[in-house]
Amino acid sequence: MGSYAYVGTYTKGAGGGIHVFHVEPATGAWTPSTVVTASNPAFLALHPSRRWLYAANEGPAQGAVSAFVIDQRTGELSLLNQEPVPDGPPCHISVDATGRWVFVANYSSGSLCVYRTERDGRLGAMSDHVQHRGRGRNPKRQEGPHAHSISLDAGSRFALVCDLGLDKLLIYRVDLEKGKLIAHGEVRTRSGAGPRHFAFEPNGRYGYVINELDNTVTAFAYDSDAGAMAEIQTIPTLPEGCSEESYAAAIHAHPAGKFIYGSNRGHDSIAIFRLDSASGRLSARGHQPTRGMWPRSFGIDGSGRFLFSANQKSDTIVPFHVDADTGLLRPSGSSVCVPTPACVLMAEL
Repeated sequence: MGSYAYVGTYTKGAGGGIHVFHVEPATGAWTPSTVVTASNPAFLALHPSRRWLYAANEGPAQGAVSAFVIDQRTGELSLLNQEPVPDGPPCHISVDATGRWVFVANYSSGSLCVYRTERDGRLGAMSDHVQHRGRGRNPKRQEGPHAHSISLDAGSRFALVCDLGLDKLLIYRVDLEKGKLIAHGEVRTRSGAGPRHFAFEPNGRYGYVINELDNTVTAFAYDSDAGAMAEIQTIPTLPEGCSEESYAAAIHAHPAGKFIYGSNRGHDSIAIFRLDSASGRLSARGHQPTRGMWPRSFGIDGSGRFLFSANQKSDTIVPFHVDADTGLLRPSGSSVCVPTPACVLMAEL
């Protein structure tokens, strides 16, 4: 048993693959373990049994999805198998609560894929493929569909897909017997917003979309029975008056359910929001500089005591202490060198 961090990197730089670290729970300190070779593992997902890990390999060519077995004593990874993505490259991957299906979002083509998982954790054949169509307002970034993430609700009854190119949050009913996505509904974000990633708060009553192009977070009330989203508010991720070029990236809820965090690439900060559990509304509480460039991703440990910023362009993971009362972040004073980090996945084994 132990606490581990898995960092997916861009291997077209010097990343090398997936870096494995042991995490000291009391201090948040990382000790390097191993690096498993993988091609551009841009996003990682953990099987609910915590026995297997899955990676979206963003290239070369069309990319692939990979399955790894986790050594339960050391946290180390060993490749099980890999399946091609027909029209990738993939940028996001998730696993349903039963662990039977892996879901993949493909940015360039604006499509979704579903893969069966076998009893030994290997990836089976693709069971479904869904193609989005349309375009958004921005001719450079929204010339067509760009599915950027696929997230499942707690019961895996519905999948929520952020399509940056369409300015839509698309909702699919999940057929857990056949591994199919059935169109169920959609919600439009503001024109030109560019929805990127989605996060539920721990109780699953509210969901939050971080919008890459207009640097905002949109809050939704979620009806898990109907699979329906109702917009509550939209709030900026950047400070008032900020004019520098920046692109919002990752979003996560604190495990205590009191705070939402989002990362800003360019402004190089973590936006901190307090969550009102009665209404789902967010209120801005400040911005913490990430002490590095281009925070593409970040992770929060299971205790909620530490947040780790993955600064892609400065090759660092920077840890911060989380104030349990205010949600504010305090730098630990240390950093970990990881070339071109793209994704941080925290795991308790």
